[in-house]
Amino acid sequence: MAGHSKWANIKHRKGAQDAKRGKIFTKLIREVTVSARSGGGDPEFNPRLRAAIATARAQNMPKDTIDKAVKRGAGGLDGADYQEARFEGYGPGGVAVIVDTLTDNNNRTVADVRYLFNKYGGNLGTSGCVAYLFDQKGQIVFEGGDEDSLMEAALAAGAEDVRSEDGTFEVITDPADFNKVREALAQAGFQNPLSAQVTMIPQNTVTLDEKKAESMLKLMDLLEDNDDVQKVHANFDIPDEVMERLG
Repeated sequence: MAGHSKWANIKHRKGAQDAKRGKIFTKLIREVTVSARSGGGDPEFNPRLRAAIATARAQNMPKDTIDKAVKRGAGGLDGADYQEARFEGYGPGGVAVIVDTLTDNNNRTVADVRYLFNKYGGNLGTSGCVAYLFDQKGQIVFEGGDEDSLMEAALAAGAEDVRSEDGTFEVITDPADFNKVREALAQAGFQNPLSAQVTMIPQNTVTLDEKKAESMLKLMDLLEDNDDVQKVHANFDIPDEVMERLG
């Protein structure tokens, strides 16, 4: 299975620790705020906001916290003015990496991202240097469950594909159909996915040996641990036996 899928499992295992530190809430609040600012405060007419609210609710974020973030983004409350920025570069072994951020201090964010790339054997590139290696898709990842039932429900809802390996299932959608498919799957009983997001899925992957895989996972972990970073996309693949040795 490609690295982005394995990374979803790794993030799921570390999610409880992130939640305790407030990392997940911080990132989700920013996404809700910026979604409301860019597309309006009514989720019925703002698909990005609707997806952000659904993700926040799945993480048990209190309703009043979500409502405040929506109001702040729509102009009802004062708050930091977050700007979206995307960084592209290469990780260990030539892995293509895209880093999506929301920041109130772009100079700080650029310095932090560049430092991490350099520390773990990569380098920050120019805009567009790796984006062409990815396709924007909706991705809903489940662990366990009945594959046939999931595939039937997903395809009936308009999903493009369902991929499986070792008990983990990826539902792939067109970005425009993401919310519709996610909601249909929830109604069909497929709730609490490991992750559900519109993301960048690699067209091809780079297989890493143990040393480079260890550096790549550290880079991913520390990038995602940065408060300004919302999402990290990469086209690495790590063989199962290497993942087992790395724990």
